[in-house]
Amino acid sequence: MNKLIFRKFSQDIVNFFLIASFSITFIVWIIQAVNFLDLVSDDGHSLNIYFTYVSLNLPKIFSKTIIFVFFISIFYVINKYNNSNELIVFWNNGIQKIKFINFILLFSVLFLILQLFLNLFIVPKSQNLGRLYIKDSNIDFLPKLISEKKFINVVKNLTIFVEEYNKDGKLNKIYINEKIDIENSKIIVAESGKIIKKNKKYILRLSNGGITNINKNNTFTLNFAETDYDLSDFSTKTITKTKVQEADSIEMFKCIKEIYLKKKFNKNEIINSPTNDDCHNRTVKSISEELYKRLILPFYTLIISLIAASLIIEPKSKYFSRIHKLNIFLIGTSIIIISQLSLKFFLNSVNITYLILLLPIFLVLFYYFVLLVLTKFKLGYL
Repeated sequence: MNKLIFRKFSQDIVNFFLIASFSITFIVWIIQAVNFLDLVSDDGHSLNIYFTYVSLNLPKIFSKTIIFVFFISIFYVINKYNNSNELIVFWNNGIQKIKFINFILLFSVLFLILQLFLNLFIVPKSQNLGRLYIKDSNIDFLPKLISEKKFINVVKNLTIFVEEYNKDGKLNKIYINEKIDIENSKIIVAESGKIIKKNKKYILRLSNGGITNINKNNTFTLNFAETDYDLSDFSTKTITKTKVQEADSIEMFKCIKEIYLKKKFNKNEIINSPTNDDCHNRTVKSISEELYKRLILPFYTLIISLIAASLIIEPKSKYFSRIHKLNIFLIGTSIIIISQLSLKFFLNSVNITYLILLLPIFLVLFYYFVLLVLTKFKLGYL
C-alpha cells in the first residue's frame, strides 16, 4: 500500500513538473527567440539557421528553470493533497511523516542528477554547437539585407553601399570597402552589378569599375569590365570565440586542478594554456565560477525539496495555515535567489569560498534536523 502511495505521489510531481517546465521553458524560449531575430535582420542568416540556433538554446533555458519548477511541483502537489485530505489517508495507512520527507529527499536526488547532467554536459555542448553552427554557416540571406543608400556592414571587415537596387535584382553605383588586415585594405567601385548564386554560394557580379588596393607603402588601381566578388570567404559579426559557458567541463576541471594545486594563485590570473581552448586566456575566477554554477548550484535542489516538504506540517488554524504556506513559498524562493547571489561572493576569500561551497549541504542537514525534531516530538502546532 505504501509503495502505491509513494508511486502516485511521485507520478503527480513528475506530471506537474513536465507541464510546468514545458510551459515556462516555451515562454522564455519565445522571448529569447524574438531577441535573436537580429541573426536574420542584421547578421544575414537564413530562417533555417535561425530556428536551429534558437532551438539549441532550449537545454540552457530548461536547466535554468528546473530548480524553481521542481520546488513549485512539490509545493503544488502537497498543497493539493492537503486540501483534499489525502495526507490524512497517508498517515492513517501507517506512513510516518519523516518517512514521507525521506522519500521526497531521495526523489529530489533524481532531479539533482538530471540537473548535473544538463549543466556539465548537455548545456555546454548545445551552446557550443549553436556557436559553431552560426560560425560555419554561409551568409545566404544577403540579397534581402542590401537596401538602397544604406551602408551594410553585417560582415566582418566588409562594408557595402548601393545607390540603387532595382526589383529585378540589378545594383547600380556600388561601393565596397574590404579591410584585409591592419595595414591593407581594398576599395571596389562599380557602375552596376548583380547578386547571383553559384555552387550554393552568393557572388556579387560587378561590371565597369575599378579595384583600388591600399597598403602601407603604396596604392594602385585595376580597372575591370566584369569581375566576380566572392562573399563566401567572409563571416558575420556573430561571436566566434568560445565562451566560458560553452567550455567542456572535463577540460575545465583539468586546467583548474593545476591552478588550485599551487600554494598561491590570483583569482584574476589569466590561464595560459595554448593546447586547451576551453581554458586559454580565461581568468581563474571565470572558470571557477562556471564550474560552481554547473556542479554546486544543483545541490540546492535538495534543500528546496525539504522546504516544500515542510508543508505536511500543517497548523490546525486555517489562518495560520495560509501564513505557513506563504512562509514556505517565500523561504523556498529566497533560497533559490541566495544560491544565485552566492556567485558574487565566490572566491572573495578562502574562508568565504569554503563557506559558499558547503552552504547547500549545511542547509540540507540543518533543515532536515529541524523537520526531524518537529515530526518526532510533534512540537508547536502539529
